[in-house]
Amino acid sequence: MQYALLIYGRQTAQEAAPPGSVAAVLSRPEVIAWARLHADESATTVRSGDVGMLMTDGPFIETKEFLAGLIVVEADGLDGALAVAQELQETRTGGAIEVRPVREGLFRGA
Repeated sequence: MQYALLIYGRQTAQEAAPPGSVAAVLSRPEVIAWARLHADESATTVRSGDVGMLMTDGPFIETKEFLAGLIVVEADGLDGALAVAQELQETRTGGAIEVRPVREGLFRGA
């Protein structure tokens, strides 16, 4: 089963991550795809509403943390995905990693 590890953090913490330790986690065989995202101010949000589509600059979320990237892992179950998330979190200086199952057929690796 595939799991998405959604990486949340602060912009300054993202720059401080030791590159070697992160690379070690990303090279694990169960990691099948990953992407780092630009800072939240680079986002454009598309919403539908009463007057049609509305595009606005920014993510417009009320939080000090932002979605910094995502990693897709192939694991036998939640415990395997959590093991990768825990190893990755040990390389970070804060933030959080949300682990979610990926719906079958809606996403396939890079």
